[in-house]
Amino acid sequence: MMEIIDAAREAGDTLGGVFEIKAYGLPAGLGSYTHWDRKLDSRLAAALMSIQAIKGMEVGLGFAAAGQRGSQVQDEIYYERDRGFYRLTNRAGGLEGGVTNGEPLIIRGAMKPIPTLRQPLKSVDMITRKPSGATVERSDVCAVPAACVIGEALVAWELAGACLEKCGGDSMEELKDNWDRHLSYQREV
Repeated sequence: MMEIIDAAREAGDTLGGVFEIKAYGLPAGLGSYTHWDRKLDSRLAAALMSIQAIKGMEVGLGFAAAGQRGSQVQDEIYYERDRGFYRLTNRAGGLEGGVTNGEPLIIRGAMKPIPTLRQPLKSVDMITRKPSGATVERSDVCAVPAACVIGEALVAWELAGACLEKCGGDSMEELKDNWDRHLSYQREV
């Protein structure tokens, strides 16, 4: 990655890319399958798409799932008494129907290249309306690593909100007690 960024810098160009965020240890049931504004996948998409230059977001297989058959995309469910319900795959990326399913959350954001280049593209002067080169306003080549850090914070924020909605409480102690009860309930199901 660093070599590609250095080569783009030498060429006076910029790069975009895809970053991936994973969250582990999420119980099933965070989010909502009925309320459009509480579906966790839509909340996460809105959060990531709010980052400048992010042009796409996917969960699990995401866009690749559109070109595959259902038998290649769905995660089969298994059960063992000591283990409970589980899956051998996580193609859904930990979200189904707007709700976490207990598997690791896997989401990706696609960022377009920074538009201001050291070798400016053609543009038009707003006052004279004559051809003009775009101005050089910044010197960075690739902002994808920085966008990933922002994405991690936004995902953490949305997950915290979903945890509060699911478990509630007026204090961390009450929230933790409710969280532990939720996890205990899931082990008994």
